[in-house]
This record gives sequence, C-alpha cells and structure tokens, in this order.
Amino acid sequence: MTDQPGYSLGELSRLTGAKLVGDANLRVQRVATLADAAPGSISFLANRRYRRYLSSTRATAVILAPVDLDDCPTAALVTDNPYLVFAKVAQLLAPPEQPQAGIHETAVVHPEARLGEGVSIGPYVVIEAHAQLEDRVAVGAGSYIGSHARIGADSRIAPLVSIGARVVIGARAIIHSGAVIGADGFGFANDRGRWVKVPQLGSVRLGDDVEVGANTCIDRGALGDTIIEDGVKIDNLVQVGHNVRIGAGTAVAGLTAFAGSSTIGRHCMIGGSSAIAGHLTIADNVTITGMTGVSRSIREPGVYSASPLMQPYQEWRKNTVRSGQLDAMYRRLRDLEAELAEMKARLEGQR
Repeated sequence: MTDQPGYSLGELSRLTGAKLVGDANLRVQRVATLADAAPGSISFLANRRYRRYLSSTRATAVILAPVDLDDCPTAALVTDNPYLVFAKVAQLLAPPEQPQAGIHETAVVHPEARLGEGVSIGPYVVIEAHAQLEDRVAVGAGSYIGSHARIGADSRIAPLVSIGARVVIGARAIIHSGAVIGADGFGFANDRGRWVKVPQLGSVRLGDDVEVGANTCIDRGALGDTIIEDGVKIDNLVQVGHNVRIGAGTAVAGLTAFAGSSTIGRHCMIGGSSAIAGHLTIADNVTITGMTGVSRSIREPGVYSASPLMQPYQEWRKNTVRSGQLDAMYRRLRDLEAELAEMKARLEGQR
C-alpha cells in the first residue's frame, strides 16, 4: 500500500482475486457507471443491456467477464462474476463512515444497561435496563433499545429504529431507519364479533450479518421466537409476521409480506411484492418471482411464479371479465364432453 489515495489495479486484483489486464500501477479513487465514469474511476459490466457504453467509457478500468474483454478500451479486472468483484471494490473505495465512540449528552442510557468498548450512542437514543450492546455497536439518533435486548459486536443501528424488549441481534447487523423489530404479532381471538388480543410472549432473534431495510417490521413471536438466520438480507417495507423463520442466506425484496408461522428455507430469493401465506413451508434454494402469491407449501427447489403479465388495458379488461366466467365455461365444456362421449358410444353401438 502507498500513501496515495485510492488503490492501484494491482492491489485490487490481489484483494479481489480478479485477473488484471493492463497496467498494475494505475490507480482508481472511486466507482462509477460506464456512462458517467471519468479518469480515476473504475466501472463494471454485469448486465448486457449496458454493453453499448463499454467502447466509449472514460473509466480508468472496467470490471467485466472474459467474453467482454476484447471490446474493452481500458485496463480490466476480469472475472466470472463482475458484480461480486464490483461489490468488493466498492467496499474498499467507499467504506462506511465509522462513527465516533461515545455517548451523546442527550441520550438516555439506563444505569443497568451494559455497553461494550467503542460503542457509539447518538443524540436522543433511549436504552432500557439490562440491554446489552457489544463492542463497537453504533446506534443512530432517536433510536430505541428495549429492556434485555442484545446487539452483537460491530452492528450498526441507523437513526429512528425501534428494537423491542428481549430482541437478540447478532454481530455485524445493519438495521436501517424506520425498522421496527419486536412489535407485537397480529394475534387476536374472535369472541362473537369482538377481537380479543392474544399476548405476544415470544421475541425476535436475528443471526449474524443480517441486514434489515428501512421501514421493515419484524414481529415478535406469540409463544416461540421469530427467527431470521445468519446472512439474511431484507429490503425496505417488508412485513415479517410472528413466528416466521427465514433461513440463512435468503434475500427478500421490498414490499413482501410473510404471514405468521411461515418457514422459509435457506438461500431462497423472494421477489418484490410477494405474499407468503401463513403456516407454509418453502424449501431451500427456491426463487419466487415478483408479485407472486404463495398459497401452499413449496417442497422442491426451483423457480416459482404466480403473477399476471402486463397487458394492454383493453386486453386486460377482456381477460379479467373472462376469468370470472371460467367456472361456467368449465361446466359447459364438461357437459359437451359428456354429450360427445355419449354420441360416440351410440355410433359404436350402431356399427
């Protein structure tokens, strides 16, 4: 390493494992798109739709796949997974700002809370009794940490996050603003038209390296805990109901909703605006495309879809009307098939 800003291409090749084609001494200080890059930038090509910008890019270097190397006018970091290498390079060139350790004078920290070394507590944070923050946890302004909650080392809690009592969050978590972890699950019993609240006595447990998006809600369990396993990534505006379990390495896109007691396998990908009904099981390595409603368990790995495709409006209107006639059409078809079978039988009998 040198005292010059940024990284040399040789350093980036060594740190990411990508093959360098070009001058190892060239240095880059920032990441940029192919179209917007300037000298000193490094860009990437992972989507074929942007290949048209490759030949004219002004980037110092481009991260790309071997198939695109011949058309690259600059130095290159060559890899079979350009997006992954780009992510690693971006982390090196734009590391997250490290908050200053200490407790802001306006924060309210209960004397029985336990804080590790290097903890950063922002303005107007409230930390209740017996909460435990391990080393280098950072809590942004206006956030709330409930009693007996525990947050693992190197986790970052953004401003205006609410973490309920007894919630457990693992190491290196990232919780974005507006997230609510540990609110009551939606549990009510019906007493002749009057809803009676069922106490939500469980909690929420997040594993290590979990990221929770802005304004996402993860409800506490009714009896047992809601569990988010290691490495799960949850987008913004996701609803996770009580006693849901999401397996390690699963990624969930925005506006998805999980009804209570659904179990999601490991390494799944759930597309945006999907809805998972309660008490279902989804196997490991399942991909659910966007806007899919899952109404029964999925037992085998694979890709599953249930959303209608976009159509011209007039065509959509006609198809919507006809979909309401499907039962009547089925009954007419069944009757016609019965009549046809009867006619065939009579013809056979006349031969």
